[in-house]
Amino acid sequence: MYSKIKEQSKAAAAELVEAAALKAGMTVVIGCSTSEVCGSQIGSASVPEAAEAIYLGLAEVFDKAGIYMAAQCCEHLNRAIIIERKAAKGAEEVNVVPFPKAGGSFATAAYKFMSDPVALEEIKADAGIDIGMTLIGMHLKKVAVPLRLVNNKIGEANLNAARTRAKFIGGERAHYNEKLM
Repeated sequence: MYSKIKEQSKAAAAELVEAAALKAGMTVVIGCSTSEVCGSQIGSASVPEAAEAIYLGLAEVFDKAGIYMAAQCCEHLNRAIIIERKAAKGAEEVNVVPFPKAGGSFATAAYKFMSDPVALEEIKADAGIDIGMTLIGMHLKKVAVPLRLVNNKIGEANLNAARTRAKFIGGERAHYNEKLM
């Protein structure tokens, strides 16, 4: 079961990198309910082994591409973010370490596997994957664009994805930079 979840995660990450035209140095926020992945209601049955499989599948793709992964904690930690210190870019850290019932299994896995993890209150990510309806929008840049991925399930959980783009300003006579769309 966990090997299938890892492969589904890897496939979704690869598809996101391509669909969102992600480049090295960018950040992807991941929200994940392992309860939903394993067929239960969000927040009801945390599964650390599923979280580790998902994290490792995503990391295979994102690490190879030089993309930073940010793990969104659950509501008990106010949806704080676990991210590598070098990706925090001077952001103010918060003092918390997630665990399965306070932070969530996925954030716990991220904290375990990252080389130098820190917790932040918020970020503005370039793209995101929401596994199991965890609501990652608060951690995306202002203009989020939904992406319909072919790989839209991990385990039993529905998967939503988004990329971001620069805001349009200047009205109808403005000329827009196509590369930022």
